[in-house]
Amino acid sequence: MAAPLAIRHSPPPTDGVRLSDAKIIRHNPPFVPTMPCPALHFYRHGFNAMGSPCEIHLYSPSRPTANAAIQAVVTDVLRLEARYSRYRPDSDLARINAVAHQGGAIRVDDETRYLLDYADTCYRQSDGLFDITSGLLRQAWQFESGQLPDQARIDALLETVGWHRVRWEAPWLAFGVAGMALDLGGIVKEYAADRAAMLCRNLGLAHGLINLGGDIRVIGTHPDGRPWRLGLQHPRQPGQLIDTVNLRHGGLASSGDYARCMVVDGRRYGHILNPRTGWPVDGLAAVSVWAELCVVAGSASTIAMLKGREGIQWLEALGLPCYWVDVDGKRGGHGLSTDPADV
Repeated sequence: MAAPLAIRHSPPPTDGVRLSDAKIIRHNPPFVPTMPCPALHFYRHGFNAMGSPCEIHLYSPSRPTANAAIQAVVTDVLRLEARYSRYRPDSDLARINAVAHQGGAIRVDDETRYLLDYADTCYRQSDGLFDITSGLLRQAWQFESGQLPDQARIDALLETVGWHRVRWEAPWLAFGVAGMALDLGGIVKEYAADRAAMLCRNLGLAHGLINLGGDIRVIGTHPDGRPWRLGLQHPRQPGQLIDTVNLRHGGLASSGDYARCMVVDGRRYGHILNPRTGWPVDGLAAVSVWAELCVVAGSASTIAMLKGREGIQWLEALGLPCYWVDVDGKRGGHGLSTDPADV
């Protein structure tokens, strides 16, 4: 395996216009600044995209500037949803998957190339655990039924899973086995959060926060320098927080085993599936990771979950600040401020 630090330096670009498992992060309402900031006013806008409730929190000198930023962000997020949603038959991803189903080849555009390059990096850095072809395995798992899938069904799906079955020589993508499909859900929402922050900064806004269904990207602190306080949902107590963290910049993303799951004979089966076995991962209940880019935080938190208890050591070696909870309730982490006095 290549040095894990390489994942930190390989996110898709977020400069220029070319460019879900549910998360466990929620952020509290913004504070009213304790220091006078007469030139800036607070604006909040909520909308739905990518199957999630989303929020934009901005400090702006004027309503027109805030509206311009909000419109730019919402437009771009919806653009990315239209391009890469696995639920839309007219999406670019649907066109790619139509070719994948036939075992064919397709030329992709620059933005898709950036995302596939990053997915390839994650695959290599995770020893093959972060695999954008593994979404097909969800077909075997009906968590609402409360019944475990038939192993034969899983085995049949595994025959069409594996990034190693794909030949990726940008800009050409070729599928070596018919019946495959890609799912970019583990990358696109976080990538959209990074782009949203960039769009706001391009309009001169330096204070705010983007929340796309729990994938967080900080534009900048509150105007008085205070960080944003973010609540981490308890993985075993719905509606309860297990801790809070302070963020001044960068992105925060989380993965967990509780959003879509079932309990059979006392054992919990979550929605994060090991692409090698087709079965849910075990060991960690929830992981939150900070990185300069939300897309890096998101892939790192997912990889840690996929690695199980070994994910803790992997995160430590990676050097990214994190907070984790294992299935026994033990919690730990490093590098993230959880001190309420650190404001």
